[in-house]
Amino acid sequence: MLMIFDLHSHTTASDGKLTPQALVARAAEKRISVLAITDHDCVDAIVPAQQAIQQQGLAMHLVAGVELSTVWQNKDIHIVGLNLDIEHSALKEFLAAQRERRLARAQLIGQRLEKAGLVGALAGAQAMAGHELVTRAHFAAWIVAQGKAKTMQAVFQKYLSRGNPGYVPPNWTGMAEAIAVIQKSGGVAVLAHPGRYKLSNKWLRMLLADFSQMGGQGMEVAQPQQRPDERRFLADLANQHGLLASQGSDFHYPSPWLELGRNLWLPDEVTPIWHDWTLATPIDACFAKSE
Repeated sequence: MLMIFDLHSHTTASDGKLTPQALVARAAEKRISVLAITDHDCVDAIVPAQQAIQQQGLAMHLVAGVELSTVWQNKDIHIVGLNLDIEHSALKEFLAAQRERRLARAQLIGQRLEKAGLVGALAGAQAMAGHELVTRAHFAAWIVAQGKAKTMQAVFQKYLSRGNPGYVPPNWTGMAEAIAVIQKSGGVAVLAHPGRYKLSNKWLRMLLADFSQMGGQGMEVAQPQQRPDERRFLADLANQHGLLASQGSDFHYPSPWLELGRNLWLPDEVTPIWHDWTLATPIDACFAKSE
């Protein structure tokens, strides 16, 4: 039977719209064989998702993951960690620091939006986030709810992207530190969606060279909304920089243009990130590697 891997997804623990339980149920409906939950700077969804898989008797392997926000050359770069020990002390300390950085950035965004006439933006974003980490997506959702924009994309274009009133430069750690903590926690470090950073080919090659030199092990080659030539270009880059190839939908919520597992395949010439995984091993092993 063909196995479907989706190694990048989000839940309500960060900026996704499905609970961990609902996400794994939907993944099962879409016949996902191996699912990684990779919330932003947070692993809170992993345990409830695994419990739901066991309770519902789903034939699915869950990969404990995270998507870490980093800065490289003043650019916001995301690194996915896969097969993590979520109880490892290094990971816990790093995520606690990330939480503080995210809160500080949210407070600055709120202040700048207030000056732009969006009174109560921080409180609104916090209400949207509930008990989870506040992200720019929560600000965008609140602004749409206030009738100040029709779509979240429009919010980013008008308020939250570089050069606009609510933009705050990222204050994350460097790539090397994020890669190191992923590896200390037993995981593999994967550069997320390299085609989305709006880099020239020269800068993209520089990013991949630095990522590889810092110990990064893989990069996302395949995503649903992607031209075949772009996928093959990324596959060539992965091979040139000695990186394993990953794939993921970056699923946040059901939509007509993005779905779990859709259009995910890797060109033949790359080595999949899962080439040496023992998928028969229970996912509980990911919670039992602590030092």
